[in-house]
Amino acid sequence: MTKQFFKNNKAIGRIAILLITLSLSSCGKSGEGQMAPPKPEVDFLQTSSVTGEVEKKYPGTVEGTVNVDIKAQVSGYLEAIYVKEGDYVTKGQSLFKIKGDVYAEQVNNSRAAYKSALANQANAKLEVEKIKPLVEGKVFSDMQLKTAQANYEAATAQVAQAKAALGSSQINADFSLIKAPVSGYISRIPNRIGNLVTPTDAVPLTVLSEINNVFVYFSLTEADYLAFSKDAKNNQTVSLIMADDSEYEHKGKLEVASGNIDRATGTIALKAIFPNPKKQLRAGGSARIVLNKSLSSVITVPMASVKDIQDKFFVFVLKGNKVAMVPIEIAGSAGVDYFVKSGLKPGDKVALNSIDVLYDGMEVVPKTAAKNTSSK
Repeated sequence: MTKQFFKNNKAIGRIAILLITLSLSSCGKSGEGQMAPPKPEVDFLQTSSVTGEVEKKYPGTVEGTVNVDIKAQVSGYLEAIYVKEGDYVTKGQSLFKIKGDVYAEQVNNSRAAYKSALANQANAKLEVEKIKPLVEGKVFSDMQLKTAQANYEAATAQVAQAKAALGSSQINADFSLIKAPVSGYISRIPNRIGNLVTPTDAVPLTVLSEINNVFVYFSLTEADYLAFSKDAKNNQTVSLIMADDSEYEHKGKLEVASGNIDRATGTIALKAIFPNPKKQLRAGGSARIVLNKSLSSVITVPMASVKDIQDKFFVFVLKGNKVAMVPIEIAGSAGVDYFVKSGLKPGDKVALNSIDVLYDGMEVVPKTAAKNTSSK
């Protein structure tokens, strides 16, 4: 039994060795039949220096040339609202009415006090005029005349004081009717009739915006500001992209909104002034300012030929029959092209296609070597 077991095991071992030998032989023959992959055919663009314009966009906020917070100057209950949100109003137009009964009574009281003071002044004047001839006739002394004159001066002062109080009460009464200080569009009206309003309210009754012209505020980095200000061809006019990504039909004029660079952000605030005849731009809206900067003697490459790896940019340049992966620095873009700041020189041949399969040192079959003579 034991001998038979060993004989069977030896037979199994021989079969296993034979199978392994056949397998290795098959693999060797298969490897001998494999072919090297074909070299990729790649189109190349010969670069050259051109003149172009870099276009940069900056987010901005729209404000009216005049933005006025309309607030109550006296306390009281809101009695009437004469306008609606979004209305256009002219300077001097009535907007709100605060219940003014108390202020009307203050006017009446002040007017009565003023009349009383005038009467006292008149009596004091009569007293002076009565005493004067009696002093000349030695009936009254000079001291009595001086006392009468002092009483007249005091009565005159009381008249001035009462007149000022009357004017103050009239001003308060006038403040109960709130009028538009400038022409413009009415913003949101948070209060309703019957609400108590005071001069200390944090939220205004509304905001009035004049938007015949608008300011669009945005910020530039210090480097961008210096580069833009040094551009001799810059005529200080800018374009605007509205919130719906359409270009605004009017050009704007650029002005510096701040004379200093913000230390916290390293930026400087600018504003662009745009005409707004159709009232398309509204205060509080958003937009993008488009600035163009002229570039001379720069190299352009198609965006499709640039490989982006972790915010770094590379192109494949032909070196003999191989490609080299070259890092580049981009100065800006226009249309479908990048402006290359550094990394390339005129005459370099840049791969236009197959950049996803190319790698540094890879052999290729160059198909086209056209010279880039286009100017932006």
